Amino acid sequence: MSAQNYYTHEDFTRNFRNALGMFATGITVVTTRAANGAPVGLTVNSFNSVSLDPPLVLWSLSAHLPSLAVFEACEYYAINVLAEDQQELSQRFASRSDDRFAGLEFDEGLGGAPLLRGCCARFECRNTQRHPGGDHVLFVSEVVNFDREDRPPLLFHGGAYRRLAP
Repeated sequence: MSAQNYYTHEDFTRNFRNALGMFATGITVVTTRAANGAPVGLTVNSFNSVSLDPPLVLWSLSAHLPSLAVFEACEYYAINVLAEDQQELSQRFASRSDDRFAGLEFDEGLGGAPLLRGCCARFECRNTQRHPGGDHVLFVSEVVNFDREDRPPLLFHGGAYRRLAP
């Protein structure tokens, strides 16, 4: 492996994205309620723990997405960690569909944030801190409540969905 690579800007961006894709991540769907009460959600794989005391997690959202204003303004949101059989949910919430919740049954968390069923874990979070981070906004969230099921997670690696080996 070469220690130095020189790319054009376009090549750098594509190759940087491909290199980041070598880090396997879980898949989450972050959900909340808009001011008008409509459920809002999107697929996010930039999620990680920050602190046990106080309980904090972090996720990031593109500053170019229309839902950014909703997530910046809400008091609570939920981070739903998808199980390996929930690839359809990942794709649904990554789509440009206007009604990602159509026909979907869910529980209601704090502030009415939708809690998706069948997930590995669900974190109910208070929207506490936001920081600019390049072309994204970083959300540091206080975990107020959570639950978990002992189910294998849905993973993403190298541009494809993956499953844990048995």
